[in-house]
Amino acid sequence: MAATYEKIATVTVGSSGSASIDFTSIPSTYTDLLVKISARTNRSANQDQIDMRFNSDTSSSYFYRQLLGDGTTVVSATATGSFIYAGVAPATNGTSNTFGNFEVYIPNYTSATYKTVSADYVNEGNATTVYYDGFTAGLWQKTNSISSITFYSDNGANFSQYTTATLYGISNS
Repeated sequence: MAATYEKIATVTVGSSGSASIDFTSIPSTYTDLLVKISARTNRSANQDQIDMRFNSDTSSSYFYRQLLGDGTTVVSATATGSFIYAGVAPATNGTSNTFGNFEVYIPNYTSATYKTVSADYVNEGNATTVYYDGFTAGLWQKTNSISSITFYSDNGANFSQYTTATLYGISNS
């Protein structure tokens, strides 16, 4: 079957920044969800970890495994907690005017089973050092349909102006 994509919503951060990117009232009319993000934060560092939650759930019902590389070293990590690691974005000390890009795929988001998530990301820079590129496989250990998604800085920073996120619904028909 051919998959069709339909844009549900786009969020673009304005000049005052934003503590989170929120997609709410997600319709249950699709089979899968896809989020494409171009992000930068105002953290005082080279990069910033971006996390995600579903349906405002802050319980320890998330699990993820990630594989990260920085151009020299590869690291694998596993964690259980109150979020899924979605990606890495350049921060204030990173190369000026560059944004990290990531894509989050959520299949079967309305099913009555645990929800799986995959993310791939790259923290871009015009320097000789790549801070992180990687992959995350995640699991939200709840059976609720996903009706909202929140992305935020793990370090409490704000998303910078021009950060953009677009949510797509995918229908397999």
